Amino acid sequence: MDAVATSLGERTIRKVTYRIIPYIFLLYIVAFLDRVNLGYAALDMNKALGLSAETFGLVSGIFFFGYFIFEVPSNLLLHRIGARVWIARILISWGIVVIVTAWAQNATHLYILRFLLGVAEAGFFPGIILYITYWFRAKEQARAFALFMTALAVSNIVGAPVSTWIMDHIDWFGMPGWRWMFVLEGLPAVLMGVITYYYLTDRPDDADWLTQEEKNWLKAELQREQAAKLKVKRYTTLEVMKNGRVWHLSLIYFTLVLGLYGIGFWMPTIIKAFSKLLTNTQVGLITMIPYIVGGIAMILWARRSDRTGERRIHAAIPPVVGALGLIGAGMTSNPYVSILMMAIATAGIYSFFGPFWSLPALFFSESAAAVGIAVINSIGNLGGFVGPYMLGMLKNATGSVTAGLFFLSASLLVTSILVLAIRKEHARKLSDESAEASM
Repeated sequence: MDAVATSLGERTIRKVTYRIIPYIFLLYIVAFLDRVNLGYAALDMNKALGLSAETFGLVSGIFFFGYFIFEVPSNLLLHRIGARVWIARILISWGIVVIVTAWAQNATHLYILRFLLGVAEAGFFPGIILYITYWFRAKEQARAFALFMTALAVSNIVGAPVSTWIMDHIDWFGMPGWRWMFVLEGLPAVLMGVITYYYLTDRPDDADWLTQEEKNWLKAELQREQAAKLKVKRYTTLEVMKNGRVWHLSLIYFTLVLGLYGIGFWMPTIIKAFSKLLTNTQVGLITMIPYIVGGIAMILWARRSDRTGERRIHAAIPPVVGALGLIGAGMTSNPYVSILMMAIATAGIYSFFGPFWSLPALFFSESAAAVGIAVINSIGNLGGFVGPYMLGMLKNATGSVTAGLFFLSASLLVTSILVLAIRKEHARKLSDESAEASM
């Protein structure tokens, strides 16, 4: 009987994985590229619009204010309305804003459009994280999160050469390539929004691609986990907002995201500074290297975390690796060593995500997780404002990005300290409860 149940479970999880993960992976590639392609546009846009390093840092970061304000309401609406409709709406609205950005004429236009992009995209990432918990048990979530979030790396692996190639080779109707980049990279979001409405499945009950036996097994497994969480503690929305664990995790995520977007928006500019002879396309090809390393590291580290069932140490080690990479990049003027250090930094930062996003689902029930994940992500993503802005401000003040890289590395070291501050016994207790619920 156990062998039959195991076979049924493996078959069901495999079906769910193949149906859901590749699609949301593709969505996140489009989402993240539309968020960070400003960094590639900066290679030509900053000069065309007369943007200083500090102004560009502010333009990059203001996205996260709109994101912060609308994150929690958006995730609550997704939980109430359903992922299919709400994620489709998010995709279409942000795609339109990205397309309109092609006609920005000055910094003020960019401030407004980047803020609106944050409003439009708010709820997408935490909504997908929540959506994964609708379909995967706790013991499979780190790998599911990591497979989904590998899109962070892939969006740059694909986006870097594509974005810079568009900038170098497309100037239809006299409009420069950096403007066409926004148009051509905003259109897929609109298209994918329409497809999402018809493709995505809200809940296991709605999955006509699962047999009734598979639906029953999956629902029973997920309900068992929910019951175990509710037995430990039933949280109201207000209690989640006031919960110390949520704010602790939010601060952890803030310090990590500060490093993530600090290098994410500035990496093309840093690489361009290696040689004035590099074309935009060549910059894009070189930029791929750190993200390839980061994507591979992310999957392998999350797989190890799932295999051992350990989350705390697996979330604490990567930021230290990322900090060492940034320190190394700041201390060398050799372009080859600098790229190697950037690759180490990216691997460290990206490997953090799988183990980290498994933590909130361990102690919050489904409805509470909708709020908790959104709060953690919205507050944490304010680091996406601080990182690029501080790097730009320090570059203006010092004439190089070295001080900025040291600042980002310090933030990552704080990330690790905060993760280790999660009590070991508490983290083990949460993991044990989750494991019992999955048996």
